[in-house]
Amino acid sequence: MNAPDPKEIRTSLGRNLTYGLLDSLGKMIVTGAFNDRPFPIEAELAKQHGVSRSVTREAVKMLTAKGLLSARPRQGTIITPQEAWNLFDTDVLRWLLERKFSLSLLRQFTELRVNIEPGAARLAAQAGSDEGHELIRRAFARMEAAERGDDNALWSDIAFHVSILEASGNPFYAQFREVVATALQTSIQFTNRYRGSNASLPAHKAVLDAIVARDAELAATTMHGLINDVLVLIQEATALSAE
Repeated sequence: MNAPDPKEIRTSLGRNLTYGLLDSLGKMIVTGAFNDRPFPIEAELAKQHGVSRSVTREAVKMLTAKGLLSARPRQGTIITPQEAWNLFDTDVLRWLLERKFSLSLLRQFTELRVNIEPGAARLAAQAGSDEGHELIRRAFARMEAAERGDDNALWSDIAFHVSILEASGNPFYAQFREVVATALQTSIQFTNRYRGSNASLPAHKAVLDAIVARDAELAATTMHGLINDVLVLIQEATALSAE
């Protein structure tokens, strides 16, 4: 067995350090750790986090690409307003969801879903391939297994919704899969906790049946109803929290 290449080890270690620093700084920015002070210069960050300047520089570049930072002449690196952050970046979305739980953010995400996933379901019914339909069937079978305790309820539910995006055959819908999977981790946990039960199998089965039957309008309608039910729960929770 060949010994590992020292150069590859150093490269892997550097990459892990970079992503570790990226995750740490991203969370700090999103949770407001720098609200009352300027964002540190690279030398300070390197010293504070015990990493090299090159690791720090790469992490800062990545945060800039995600819209969280901006480098300006005579101002240095500054934190940008939240409106400039790339909410379709899964790291940014995860950091937002990991900070103090926000019903408002969950509502906004669900409003996006209710306008995207029914369209994906319609396309999956209209033009989805047999392979795409089989992907949805397998995801639903995982949900059934989870109901019996033989699979994970959260990940099987996520797999179902992601499979429909992929089965749409439209690469633009498919591009939403990482965003949907990331945000659904919080959304599904909230809805299951609020309802006191896991996802409704009959409601998901109705979506599957409509897609497999190639009834495009029924597929879109049932998916819309499925997600709109989540919006209703969020509205109820919001009203209760305001009392």
